[in-house]
Amino acid sequence: MTMTVRQKIFVSMGLLVLMIGGSHIVNNQVYMESLFDQFSQEEIDTSYLNALPGEQIEILKTYVIGKMKRFWLGNWVFFVTIGLFFSLWISGVLTLPLRKLITAIERVARGDLDVNVPVQSKDEYGKVIQTFNDMTLRLREAEDGRRRLVADVAHELRTPLSIMQLKLENAQQLGQYVPAEMLLRLHDEVIRLGLLVEDLHVLSLAEAGRLVLDCKPIDLAARLEQIADDVKMEAEENGLEVQLSSNTMPVVVIADARRITQVFINLLTNAIRYTPEGGKISVVIEDKVMDRDSVYACVSVIDTGIGIPAEELAHLFDRFYRVEKARSRHTGGTGLGLSIAHHFVKFHGGFIRVVSNPGEGTTFTVYLPLGNDILNKIG
Repeated sequence: MTMTVRQKIFVSMGLLVLMIGGSHIVNNQVYMESLFDQFSQEEIDTSYLNALPGEQIEILKTYVIGKMKRFWLGNWVFFVTIGLFFSLWISGVLTLPLRKLITAIERVARGDLDVNVPVQSKDEYGKVIQTFNDMTLRLREAEDGRRRLVADVAHELRTPLSIMQLKLENAQQLGQYVPAEMLLRLHDEVIRLGLLVEDLHVLSLAEAGRLVLDCKPIDLAARLEQIADDVKMEAEENGLEVQLSSNTMPVVVIADARRITQVFINLLTNAIRYTPEGGKISVVIEDKVMDRDSVYACVSVIDTGIGIPAEELAHLFDRFYRVEKARSRHTGGTGLGLSIAHHFVKFHGGFIRVVSNPGEGTTFTVYLPLGNDILNKIG
């Protein structure tokens, strides 16, 4: 049975009271026996025996009270000393986990996040220590994420900046007229930088919980039909077929049209990028899908592409994450699209699921709540 700190203090103080009380009773009994022995040796003489019974009682009473005053004083000093010592020991034992925790907190305050306090009990102290360990783990993960983010942002910015710097230096050294083709390349890199900075800004707002949505009723089926038409040209250039199907029309959800459009643009763009020529991309819309006791509109983006290894699926929505080889920096985007899509859908009160098999294709399924559920979750 696990005892709480309060129970431990109660038991400890109870033991202290029992110890002091028991010791006091035993000491009293032993001292009284020795006291009467002393009285019989020191006070019982001819004058005591010739005294009246009342006088004998007074003599005994005076003797005992005189002796007991010194005994009580010594007893009081002894038991107070024992009580203070025992209380000090008990308080040291009970506060030892707290002192270890304070030491660990001071280390964290100095910037040392590699701290783990052993959990040696299941009481309140143990729970606090476990919570502290979980907190430091999250802080380490956040710090690692921050460092990766800084490294990734530096990498992403370095490439377009290097291209722009090289071209400008070449133009400056040659001292010749700058052709329009070079200006177009520079303009493309500026656009790329602008998109990256905008994606980072939007992602930072979403992660901080400060993303503002302009939610209105929209026909999701009609919106997806328009999005599919927008990406159809790019798909055809890659030798791909895009097909849209729905089990009902219309499918009305309350959403921010611009953000939801960006979600499905990202998903369809990824499907086109990682599906070989001759493949197929299907967009399937379902209405009134039950999940977790809620009703959702469900949109699946299904491709016949290269697929994603199972060990990579858990990291798909991380910032700057790309699956190895095929989803590298040379063939992929910035690695922010899926993370942004995940946060946009989450802000709408929905979620995204991924099913994939290497070589067989990938299915991203977006669940968006129907009716007033979204208003309740974001309002």
